[in-house]
This record gives sequence, C-alpha cells and structure tokens, in this order.
Amino acid sequence: MSGQQQHPSAPRALGILGGMGPLAGATFALRMVQLTEAAVDQDHIPTILCNDPRIPDRSSAMLQGGESPLPAMQRGIRLLEAAGAGCIAVPCNTAHLWFDDLKGATRLPVLNIAEAVVQNLRRHSVVQGKVGVLGTPATLALGLYQRALEQAGYEAIVPEANDVQRHCVASIAAVKAGQIDAAWEPAAQGIRALVARGAQAVVLGCTELPLAVPHHRRGEFDCVLTDSIDALALAAIAHCRQQH
Repeated sequence: MSGQQQHPSAPRALGILGGMGPLAGATFALRMVQLTEAAVDQDHIPTILCNDPRIPDRSSAMLQGGESPLPAMQRGIRLLEAAGAGCIAVPCNTAHLWFDDLKGATRLPVLNIAEAVVQNLRRHSVVQGKVGVLGTPATLALGLYQRALEQAGYEAIVPEANDVQRHCVASIAAVKAGQIDAAWEPAAQGIRALVARGAQAVVLGCTELPLAVPHHRRGEFDCVLTDSIDALALAAIAHCRQQH
C-alpha cells in the first residue's frame, strides 16, 4: 500500500490465504463480515483475500506424493504481506499440516484453525468428552484435530475407514464441484455416525463441510456442530480487535 497513509486508529488488514478451495475462501471472507459486530462500514475489519485455486492439492501431496503446496502458499503469504496485511488466516484445514512452515515464512501472526475450533467448542460449553471430527483423508490420517483436541482434554473420534470416503470425501468433492445440494446427505450421514458413537460435538474439519451443512439445517442434529470457517473467523475478529 505504498503511498497510502492509514488513520492511526485503523486496524491492520487481515490477510486471507484462500483458494483451498475457492468457495471456502470466499465464504470465509463473507463470514468475517457477517460475524463482525458493526453499525457502519467503518466498524468492519479490512480484509485482503488471496483466493488462488492454483495451489496444489494438499491431501494428494501428503498421502500420494503429489506436488507440495508449500511454495505456492508461501508466495500467497508474501503477496498478502506486500499488500499490507497485519496477520494471516488460512481457511483450509489440510493446509495446517504445513502450519509450522507457514509461520516460518512470515513475520506476521498466523492464526491456527485447530486452536480456533477448540476455542469455539468452549464457547459452546463443550469442555470435555467425545468430539467427532470430519475432514479430508490427510487431515484425519495425520491427526491434526486429534492432537489439538486431546491436548485440550477431549476424546477425539474419527470416521471408520470406509466412512471417510463415503461421508467426508464425497461431500467435499461435491462442494468443490459446485454441487452444494448433493453434498448434504453424505455429510449428514457422517455426523450421525459419529453421534451414534457417542460424540457430543462434531467438528466440520474441512472448510468445504460447513458449506455442505448449511446453518439453517444444523438444528437437525443431536449434537453441537463446530464450523471451522466460523471458528477461524471469530478468532480472526478477536485478534484484529485486540490489535486495534
């Protein structure tokens, strides 16, 4: 933002490293606006969205030896830095398997989506017990949420091996293909299967899954649903307000 001067009281912008997938990145930017308490335009948090779908697939890189997304993610972070971001949010759960590398690529704070989800569980008064996790094969196989939940005192439960494909992958793939209505049923089956195994809360641990399970239908489940898009947005709002 060379040549521009910010008002001394203006908050720094939130940089959003999106594109993983692009609808999830765009929805995160939308939810930032919808979840911010504001009376006028100027009360909102400035955001800079880098929504680059050219970033290589994260699950393929981790599980099948595909091209690493890290160089492309690092380029996105540099772009956000140059644009004037004061902190970075990455609305992709699987990208957080490279979290330490992303933190090391910037002088800016990088918000952690798994930590944000734990905070959101507590916000919903879920402070112990079994918490189910839906997510990509890589997120589940490499224990991103299992570690975070167990460190916070919860018992994490994940789908059975066959259910990862039938419930998680099918729903995520439908969202990525723009078939939002078709994404509902496999995600709903996945939630119900985890509740049947004792989960009192279920983490929608891929940022496509909150799109598959719209807000107006979440009351159909006998559990708390923790939306990783909303959890990260709330954490970003709190961080930016504290820095203001």
